[in-house]
Amino acid sequence: MKQYFKVDEWKIIEEGFDPHYNKVAESVFSLGNGRMGQRANFEEAYSGETLQGNYVAGVYYPDKTRVGWWKNGYPEYFAKVLNAANWIGIDVWIGDEQLDLAKCEVLSFRRELNMQEGYLKRNFTAKTASGKEVKVESFRFCSMVDDECGAIKYTLIPLNFEGEITLTPFIDGDIVNKDSNYDEKFWDEVNKAIDTDKGYVQLRTKKTGFEVATAMKFSIEQDGKPVSVQSNPIQKEKYIAAEVKLQAKQGQCITLTKYAANLSSQNHPAAELASLSADVLTVIASKGFDTLLAEQAAAWAEKWKHNDIIIEGDAAAQQGIRFNIFQLNQTYTGEDDRLNIGPKGFTGEKYGGSTYWDTEAYCVPFYLATADQKVARNLLLYRYKQLSKAIDNAKLLGFKDGAALYPMVTMDGTECHNEWEITFEEIHRNGAIAFAIFNYVRYTGDETYLTDYGLEVLIAISRFWAQRITWSAERQQYVMLGVTGPNEYENNVNNNWYTSTIAVWCLKYTIEAIGKVKQANQTKYNDLVNKISFREEQECEKFADIIGKMYFAHDDKLGIFLQQDGYLDKEQILVKDLPATERPLVQKWSWDRILRSVFIKQADVLQGLYFFEDNYDIDTIRRNYDFYEPRTVHESSLSPCVHAILAAKLGDVERAYQFYLRTSRLDIDDYNNDTDDGCHITSMAGTWMAVVESFGGMRVKDGVLSFNPLLPAEWRALSFQIGFRGTLLNIRINKEGVTIKNLSDTEITIKIYGTDTLIKSNSEKLMPVQASTLG
Repeated sequence: MKQYFKVDEWKIIEEGFDPHYNKVAESVFSLGNGRMGQRANFEEAYSGETLQGNYVAGVYYPDKTRVGWWKNGYPEYFAKVLNAANWIGIDVWIGDEQLDLAKCEVLSFRRELNMQEGYLKRNFTAKTASGKEVKVESFRFCSMVDDECGAIKYTLIPLNFEGEITLTPFIDGDIVNKDSNYDEKFWDEVNKAIDTDKGYVQLRTKKTGFEVATAMKFSIEQDGKPVSVQSNPIQKEKYIAAEVKLQAKQGQCITLTKYAANLSSQNHPAAELASLSADVLTVIASKGFDTLLAEQAAAWAEKWKHNDIIIEGDAAAQQGIRFNIFQLNQTYTGEDDRLNIGPKGFTGEKYGGSTYWDTEAYCVPFYLATADQKVARNLLLYRYKQLSKAIDNAKLLGFKDGAALYPMVTMDGTECHNEWEITFEEIHRNGAIAFAIFNYVRYTGDETYLTDYGLEVLIAISRFWAQRITWSAERQQYVMLGVTGPNEYENNVNNNWYTSTIAVWCLKYTIEAIGKVKQANQTKYNDLVNKISFREEQECEKFADIIGKMYFAHDDKLGIFLQQDGYLDKEQILVKDLPATERPLVQKWSWDRILRSVFIKQADVLQGLYFFEDNYDIDTIRRNYDFYEPRTVHESSLSPCVHAILAAKLGDVERAYQFYLRTSRLDIDDYNNDTDDGCHITSMAGTWMAVVESFGGMRVKDGVLSFNPLLPAEWRALSFQIGFRGTLLNIRINKEGVTIKNLSDTEITIKIYGTDTLIKSNSEKLMPVQASTLG
């Protein structure tokens, strides 16, 4: 853990410039608006270590998988979100010296991410080799209102000199992905143009044929007065710029305001991108930077009104949760069901920006409670629309009769992960997709989703499980062979408890859903049966046989579920006995040593106990938690949140608090030494869960919302808002009790500490806190 950034409840602040930490800061200070995103690269040139990153949602490239061998069914490519044209660039020359913080002496430096209003601000003073000192201030944001646009206000002040300053705003499309498997550039130029104060570059992706026009328009002021721009246009391959030379006086402000737009052929006709981008720029430039910034603040105020979490008395905890909510809102808005949530969002290239099971397991609960119902529904529709590809993926692996295996990694529904043990074996992702359907229906009560879309997905997934499970003549039970569970520090194991558990649950839920759909709409059910050639009696009989005869590894002496067969054969060393110098294991140990060790990357058995907690008594959960948690190294960002929720359920408030801090400040404090390549966006939804489900104790059971709050000793109070079935509730927990405000016109009955409580419309109720819930 590092504490490089200052603690502030609404801001992330960097005081002083440490080039060794620059890529981490670039990730943490990233901006986005759901449609486009930008790492916190400098506007001016920087020759030091950096990871340039500009991204346009939904635009990807199928990079040829780089392996030395091939197996039948292996993915042909690894889909990657593309580093798109750099729209923020402004080259600055002071006389004949380029402004470059890697070459100048940095006299002062401050960078600030304002999460409340949604902008990035940077101030620095630098001295060139010849001794010229310049003060710079930059503001920039990706507009939440005009979501294809961004804006920059860049101001320079010569402090001890006067003379020529050259400003060159540019668009550079001649960029690379750091993770390109063969060092290939992924864009071809379509066309470009540059005029006095505006220009664009239009690019087309190789293979996939996406086109993006990145356009700019700029203006310059000196001492607050507009300057008639006389620029020297520059064109190179995939690059346009406008060079402007100015005579600067000592102490005089020079301000360049740059507006930019990224328009994609996903949303507009490719032939019209250039003209449309010019129209968009005319609109936003006519508003002006200050108006755009005010609109940005208003848009963020509206978001915070619905999904802010307030922690009183613990600034580090407060900063952590707001940072996570801020990044989630920047990454996905739910307006487009073609889009999903990459593990790094718009903050880096790692994991290709593709969709993983993270979305269903961790992100869906956040959007269910904090956004309009259609947002979570769109995440489910994303998978429904890719069902045919999931069936094709299963066919490649030898499955038939409409069985579906959803990809571990995808952009368009095609499997594109490049590690065999994940591609072929980490099949529990199928279960997470089914669980998300269940979770959505449980939370919203929208059972029409089952009728219209969900049941078709559930049957296809259950068909997969029915074929993937093996009958063991030796055991006279069904077994699950050759899988990788959520703990990726174990590969090719037999009878992973979590995978077997979620498979059987899927079969049970599918049978239940069939009954519901038949009762709700027999005609639609019959249509579905004909569409997918479903043999209900025969197939459900097989599902039921598996449910009744599935083998689950268990140790009677310890009273625990075994993560997989043979887990207790391993040398039982605890994490506390590992020297700090040997962690993280993934960076210090060989893969062979990791696979033979007892250590767990992330919640595995405990993931199943979290999902299906109602099926187990508290003693069973405690025994398994006390056994597996000390063996977990939490080297997945998805791990601490699950452990926090289970610790809180077990009444261990302090341990839940420590896990919460770890998950909420994972990127801010660079816990796992990997924030430099991007933030862990999907796990940030787990951070929200670690507050609302751990300390708020929120659950939904039998259509009823319930709360069993716990308050850490470090907090004076906790408050958050929950949208549930047409109501909006504000929950505030302090040492005295729990106050529930119903902010809607509909009354609701909820459970507080297990007691049914009616909250009338536009009213509030105070429930005295139970002594056992105090930290």
